[in-house]
Amino acid sequence: MITEYFEHPLRERNSFHVEESVARLVEFDNKNDLDVLFAEGNAPEEWYILGGGNNILFTQRYNGTLIHPVGNKIQILNEDSSLMTVEVEAGMDWDEFVCWCVERGVWGAENLSLIPGTVGAAPVQNIGAYGSEAKDIIHAVHYFDTQLREHRTLLNAECRFAYRDSIFKQELRGRAIITSVEFTLQKNACARLLYGDLKKEVEAKGEATLENIREVVCSIRRSKLPDTAILGNAGSFFKNPIIPLEDAEALQAQYENMPIYPAADSDYRKLAAGWLIDQSGMKGYRNGNVGVHTKQALVLVNYGGATGHEVINLAKEVQHRVKEKFGIAIEPEVNIL
Repeated sequence: MITEYFEHPLRERNSFHVEESVARLVEFDNKNDLDVLFAEGNAPEEWYILGGGNNILFTQRYNGTLIHPVGNKIQILNEDSSLMTVEVEAGMDWDEFVCWCVERGVWGAENLSLIPGTVGAAPVQNIGAYGSEAKDIIHAVHYFDTQLREHRTLLNAECRFAYRDSIFKQELRGRAIITSVEFTLQKNACARLLYGDLKKEVEAKGEATLENIREVVCSIRRSKLPDTAILGNAGSFFKNPIIPLEDAEALQAQYENMPIYPAADSDYRKLAAGWLIDQSGMKGYRNGNVGVHTKQALVLVNYGGATGHEVINLAKEVQHRVKEKFGIAIEPEVNIL
């Protein structure tokens, strides 16, 4: 079923709580609704997918159509003694899906606990945390191709997943609407405790169970990240930069405490953008209605009444400070409209 809203306020539909509006908002709960919405001669000229509104910054009124999936069913497709494959509709809250997995004793999603947003957004951004990424458990992505006006499926290898990237942010950007995602989950224990603070706190609980890992991940995230109900934010605003190995080693020789992590390509290393911002003197910085969070420098916050442009200006200032001190360019992770 399709539900339409016109001249709709967006403050409660974006986690930054920016006061903007949209000309038309469309909600759909069945993938076949998209056949109707994009029927020849009827398709919106300008459109954008709005999931949970957790990774987006509105800087102006959106004059087109925002499309919001609301279907949230989970279906078990296959199951044996070691694996479970499920299909989850795009409108499902991501953390509710993780909770569903933990309650059923299947492994793979637990490190991604409490990441805000919807299941449909997970493949686009290839969300990740604590050594795990969505691509590790995604089997296939089902989507509607708005150019071909047909439903299509991409298997994991075809999605071209990379760090906070996928084909849905590249060739299929502005073309694909994800309707559901298939995940392959493990029934046998396979804890991933690559990050020191996660490993230490899980071990303190005595055993690396699904419940303990989820509890620790949630606790760590709550201690570092502000509640969007209190402070408007979109989580991590910047990506962790990936630079050549020789450049990373040169920086680490200059800054002994600089954290460096492996990258997918062994000739490169990943740096911690939060550390770079902190060391650039921007952690806790505030300028009027906006600021850099006091506990996590990756997070830009709206203290109340901020516009999208105020947030953008703050982001540019942070980028300038990091570039000035370290010679490294950091890029936004948040989608900006």
